[in-house]
Amino acid sequence: MRCRLAFLLLLILAACTGQEIQVSNRQPEGFAPWQESVPVYRIGPNDKLNVRFRLTPELNETVLVAPDGSIVLRAAGRVQLLGLSGPEAEAAIATAALRVLRNPEVSVGFEEAAASQIFVGGMVRRAGSFPLTGRRGVMEAVLLAGGFENEARMNEVVLIRRNPQSRPMLRTVDLQSFTAAGSETEDVALQPGDIIFVPRSRVAEVALWVDQTINRTIPFSRAFSYSINRIPTAGTGF
Repeated sequence: MRCRLAFLLLLILAACTGQEIQVSNRQPEGFAPWQESVPVYRIGPNDKLNVRFRLTPELNETVLVAPDGSIVLRAAGRVQLLGLSGPEAEAAIATAALRVLRNPEVSVGFEEAAASQIFVGGMVRRAGSFPLTGRRGVMEAVLLAGGFENEARMNEVVLIRRNPQSRPMLRTVDLQSFTAAGSETEDVALQPGDIIFVPRSRVAEVALWVDQTINRTIPFSRAFSYSINRIPTAGTGF
């Protein structure tokens, strides 16, 4: 309890003096080190694909991925593509097309990537998933979610992304510096599947901690203190 009270006093002191306490976590437990490599896009429902057969172009088709992640082609029948990358989808279609073609050479292109979405949560006005169309940064994602709540911690917005090995990575983005000075280093381009979480401000966290920890225990503390103070001391008779 003493450690918690000391930490609370430090936070209150920082708020009064205008100083900010920085808490750094270089590599949170369970997350891989951050790297800038672009994650592989995985096919999802409502993606529109251009499927091309190089040796038999008359079989080329533009198809929409069904809700279950499958497509239907004249040359290959029904093929399950949910969660596959472009090269993996090409291999799956080529294998299925062997029923009517010899050594099919297949290419798959994305005409519309409907499954390209980002997720925004925390201290924003409208948390949820949003389509990622074109180049968007973290600040634009927050604006899509209705902007910051009053208690948002703008200088430590959390960005979670999966690396090429599908392990989650985590970094923080200082949108306060970005809005104040246009810091290019904080204008992080988003990738499909990115998760943005806006945490609560330190002041709000302190208020919540005081309410949940101090205010709920203080009646007991007062009662205990009162009983101690009422203990008679030697020679007083009280």
